[in-house]
Amino acid sequence: MAKTHGVAGEWARVKGTVAGLWPLFFGIFALGFSAAVILFASLTVGAAALAVSIAWIGWSVYKGARHVERYFKGARGEERVAGILQSLPDEYHIFNDFVACGVHVDHVVAGPAGVYAIETKYWRGVVTIEDGHILLDGQLPSRSPLAQVHKEAALVKAALDNAGWKGPVTPVLAFASDTFTAHVAEVQGAVVINSCDLKKSFETDRVVITPEELDRLVTLMESNS
Repeated sequence: MAKTHGVAGEWARVKGTVAGLWPLFFGIFALGFSAAVILFASLTVGAAALAVSIAWIGWSVYKGARHVERYFKGARGEERVAGILQSLPDEYHIFNDFVACGVHVDHVVAGPAGVYAIETKYWRGVVTIEDGHILLDGQLPSRSPLAQVHKEAALVKAALDNAGWKGPVTPVLAFASDTFTAHVAEVQGAVVINSCDLKKSFETDRVVITPEELDRLVTLMESNS
């Protein structure tokens, strides 16, 4: 079993909660301000402000809950992928929520076969490839997951370079929902894969990092965490 570092999905839950609920806190503050206006200034102005504050709070709860659920769904996807990666051989190390140059990367795998930066997506629709692009239910997503995973892999490489380890970092885009029709493919230099195929893909005798070098790399990564 691979050695695990960090907690999968932790940052996604924190970020989702903060991003989803801050408008609610603003609404509560506005509610208190409206009450103060009613008591100490103008009943008419305060009542109008109170009505607006209540409407804002209602909207904040509705939108915030949807926002939080989206992030929590992503966290569940990260947990699924982390569980699969944990079943890799003992020589592998799984860094969940690895911080590279200030950016949180879902998973970084370090093992005999190399270093991999993994971006997890929990998309419910059908994922396909067309003309070198990732499509969700036949449509381009609003944000390119390939651009995202390439950026994250570059940041992981930069962080490791700064720490004193020079070597390639392979970008991997993993679909926790297992809805990628091709199962495993290489697209624009990134590995695109269903989470259920991760373990099989890592089961290889290829060795590009010696045990001694891997120990040094893991020590550097632990100090970066």
